[in-house]
Amino acid sequence: MIAVIDYGAGNLYSLCNSLRYLGIEYTVTASEEEIDRADRVILPGVGAFREAMEKLEGAGVIPAIRHSAARKPLLGICLGMQILFERGYEFGESAGLGLIPGTVRQLEAPGLKIPHMGWNEVKLQNPCALTQGMGEGEYFYFVHSFCAHTEERYISLYTEYGEKIPALVHSGYVYGAQFHPEKSAAAGLQILKNFAELKV
Repeated sequence: MIAVIDYGAGNLYSLCNSLRYLGIEYTVTASEEEIDRADRVILPGVGAFREAMEKLEGAGVIPAIRHSAARKPLLGICLGMQILFERGYEFGESAGLGLIPGTVRQLEAPGLKIPHMGWNEVKLQNPCALTQGMGEGEYFYFVHSFCAHTEERYISLYTEYGEKIPALVHSGYVYGAQFHPEKSAAAGLQILKNFAELKV
């Protein structure tokens, strides 16, 4: 069972549709108990870093997320990926969950439109369990104005849009996708399927 965390900062419709299509059992919840009981956790997110952290705190689920991250797979998507890092700088400096070392800063893409929105090719840097079954030159769907800055060893996939952008990050049980796998056709479904089948 996957717990999809609903804390008022995520568009859950497409994600839940994708999980249903794949036949993956899930529950949408903001309950610490259900998050603790789940085999895996997905943390979606749209909006701003500071607001998302405030909503997580208001929902009272931060301890459950941190406890889960130490013992079972956790996948952050889009803003949900960004708040996995230590600090963000959207509307001022804010603390993140601190599950992956690094910071989140405004995207530097001179001459290009911000937000970065649309399909971009990703490249493999460090293979991980979620990249199994992926071919070369896969495209994923992105919508974001900020990007992660982290050590190379935590980057599984990256894309380029004015600068190198970590597209899939990984540390221990914790994974983060800057793209939206639920909106990325077959390649995105493969990411979700791989996550659901992770061995713990």
